[in-house]
Amino acid sequence: MSWFTARRSGFGLVLLVALAIVGSTTIAGQRNGAALSETAPRLVVLLVVDQMRADYVDRFQADWTGGLKRLIAQGARFTNAAYPYLETYTCAGHATVATGAFPHVHGIFQNTWYERARDAAVTCTDDTAGEPVTYGPGRGRSDGPGRLMVATFADEMRLQRSARIVSLALKARSAIMMAGHGGDAVTWLADTLDGWQTSKPYAARQVAAVKTYVDRYPIDTDYGKVWSRLLPAASYPEADAGEGEAAPEGWTTTFPHPLIGKARVPDAQFHDLWQHSPFGDAYIGRMAAGLTQSLRLGRAGATDVLAVSFSSPDLVGHQFGPASQEVRDMYAQLDRTIGQLLDRLDAIVGRNQYVVALTADHGVTDIPEQLKRRGTSAGRLIATTISGVAQQAAESVLGPGRYVARVVSNDIYFHPGIYDRLRQQPGALDTIVTALTNQEGVSRVLKSDELTNGDASSDVVVKAAALSYVPERSGDLILVTKPGWMFSVQGTTHGSANADDQRVPLLFMGHGIKPGTYADVVTPADVAPTLASIAGISLPAAEGRALSVAIDRARSTR
Repeated sequence: MSWFTARRSGFGLVLLVALAIVGSTTIAGQRNGAALSETAPRLVVLLVVDQMRADYVDRFQADWTGGLKRLIAQGARFTNAAYPYLETYTCAGHATVATGAFPHVHGIFQNTWYERARDAAVTCTDDTAGEPVTYGPGRGRSDGPGRLMVATFADEMRLQRSARIVSLALKARSAIMMAGHGGDAVTWLADTLDGWQTSKPYAARQVAAVKTYVDRYPIDTDYGKVWSRLLPAASYPEADAGEGEAAPEGWTTTFPHPLIGKARVPDAQFHDLWQHSPFGDAYIGRMAAGLTQSLRLGRAGATDVLAVSFSSPDLVGHQFGPASQEVRDMYAQLDRTIGQLLDRLDAIVGRNQYVVALTADHGVTDIPEQLKRRGTSAGRLIATTISGVAQQAAESVLGPGRYVARVVSNDIYFHPGIYDRLRQQPGALDTIVTALTNQEGVSRVLKSDELTNGDASSDVVVKAAALSYVPERSGDLILVTKPGWMFSVQGTTHGSANADDQRVPLLFMGHGIKPGTYADVVTPADVAPTLASIAGISLPAAEGRALSVAIDRARSTR
């Protein structure tokens, strides 16, 4: 919690104490704080789709008949939503949506980065206080919110409204970042993929409602099922085996995709295929509805929070790419999953008694081989090659030695003290920057010195990099890729400031929302402030704004 406390200074310490007091009440215990106001929803539902490009709404919506269709038809759609920062990764996106701030404030700029003090890579959820609490056979790891530097919307709801918080995802980083520094049922898939986990920042022991649910509905029940196309064959204009697709072990690049183990039992291969299929997110959707009912969310006199991240579209998208039948079908299946969840919420909480926000943590770039076939410059960058170029250039100005510590996607780290030596020698850094910029696929290389106050820059690239820059965590040099170029050895990925990675959907529906289509330029950092405005709380750390154009105060009164 040290980063969080330091960032918020004295107020942060008070907030942490208050959150601890609120979080210490049992789920079935007393609800502290303000009573539910006449205009507040009973439940705030935050849905994040992992890897959903903005253009998917237009490309796929003719396939939809369920939840995604309902959100578009009955809700508010912002057609001009995009992340304004450079490093568009899962952990950064979830933290941005959850806090209303950008990485330079909330501190989460990548999924993984190099920690100089430890001379090792760390993940965004590495947390020494995050002792695992597991359900079933899954082996947990120490994951928690310790590296998140500010409070989330859910944190502020716990503090200001005594809200109960349920946050679910297949990925630890997604569930954790949506919840923030506490919660009642914060749950994700264990590293071994065969069971579920939380950790000590959220629960000292197994949460009874979660334990009951996962025991009653084990993952292995899906063993032997087959992922077949949901839609008629004519609905899939994409190739069934597109160039550059990379199926996970146990599948080919063509449908159908069976969920079977290498040993013909529910083994590691089965569990990996399960999370790569619509069955993983369907489970998460049912679990969200089940816990809403068993924990009586939205029914105990205060506004509660249900946060759900759907991770499988990202896993499938990386392997098969956005122009695949698998991605189209994944969204048809997700439409059905979200529809079933909303139907359950209508029955449990009450139609129009809850507000829903849906966005994505990032988009994705097309598979490079497919882009090249269409005549577009594209390709793959290799971290070891970039590291070698930087090392060789450093040797040319400093002489023999070990200079480059690590390349983590966009970030190039020198060993301690080396960056200062390069800065002090005239032209030394420029030599390295030039060598890197000359690499095919590299657009620019920015020095960390340029980024300290770069969020105010008129240079859009510098500003994007600055919004992703976190002192003491980010690299010494930041690499900006050209469109179509990526750090990925197969399939495709994201992580750039290019439009396909930055642009995402942004939808609201329900209590307090004015339906319509809005062309305002917005960012996913506006989600939390908008929900906070509807719920009647403040977000001290937010940089986004409440999207008042879509808030209907008259309709928010029950």
